Amino acid sequence: MTNPSPTIDIHTHYVPNGWPDLAQETGANGPWPWLRSDSEREAMLMLGSAEFRPLRSNAWAAEERLAAMDADGVDVQVVSPTPVFFSYARDPKEAAKVSRIFNDLALEVCDPAPQRLIPFCQVPLQDTDAACRELDRSLENGHVGVEIGNHVGDRDLDDEGIITFLQHCADRNAAVFVHPWDMPTSPRLDRWMARWLVGMPGETHLSILSLILGGGFDRLPAHLRLCFAHGGGSFPYWLGRMDNAWHQRPDLIATSEFPPSQYLNRFSVDSVVFNDASLRLLTDVMGSEHIMLGSDFPYPLGERPAGNLIRKSAFLTQEQQSQILSSNAQKFLGMDVDADVQIFNETPASA
Repeated sequence: MTNPSPTIDIHTHYVPNGWPDLAQETGANGPWPWLRSDSEREAMLMLGSAEFRPLRSNAWAAEERLAAMDADGVDVQVVSPTPVFFSYARDPKEAAKVSRIFNDLALEVCDPAPQRLIPFCQVPLQDTDAACRELDRSLENGHVGVEIGNHVGDRDLDDEGIITFLQHCADRNAAVFVHPWDMPTSPRLDRWMARWLVGMPGETHLSILSLILGGGFDRLPAHLRLCFAHGGGSFPYWLGRMDNAWHQRPDLIATSEFPPSQYLNRFSVDSVVFNDASLRLLTDVMGSEHIMLGSDFPYPLGERPAGNLIRKSAFLTQEQQSQILSSNAQKFLGMDVDADVQIFNETPASA
């Protein structure tokens, strides 16, 4: 039996169950990420001697990931890197080696269920040529798209080198998932996980704005498939303010061909916004055709059960639910909605 509308989660992460010593592999001193195994099912992701994030085995074990998907009614996950591995501040040769290591390990994580676990790669985005080479290698090896951070140091997404990479993604028909990372730190932001609660939404907002006001969308082809994590951060809520600024202060703001609201058809966002009022705003601003289910699995600030907000929404029509849960993601992944649906469903989660 096949499911005509597979539920697809486009925002999940993995961490492998160990990897080579990155200092030895790159010849460069740390602090590098490594995995401290605390038990068969628990580990700590370390940065040098500092604890970074506790993990459970669902971060690397396909059988546990698939069991969670079945429990949530999810047929397919897009499995992306955890951003701490990006290594954008490193020498490009070091970052390229790290990307190769983790991209190959991602294929191993997804290999037990290739029709349900869809790998996205990472690239050394600080070096455009190296990033394009690693994207090509990864696509040839089985990755379907790429996850990138929302900035490289002080270079935002309208940087010429990053625009060139995004153009290459469009040429290669590769989906691009943009995830916030490397949020600013300060005494004010280091309380209450404020870097994640305030910094992450702001980072995503800024990176969308950079593609608009920096002329990125004006230079990129319309067929580039681009999605921003966490509902686009704070961007959707402040769209009116940005349009007003574009019209009222054209000397400073009107650096794009059109006002910000005219670019909403150039990108998508995921659905990780957690309540019905926020989802309604997101749908009113972006349109249901530009939203896809995302859960941020397996991390604790994600949504479980994945897709629960969409399925229980008080305002979404059945057609809109189907778009957000399924058909938008199939288009984002570059798969024919009708012809290719069976590749996801030899063992459908919701059959």
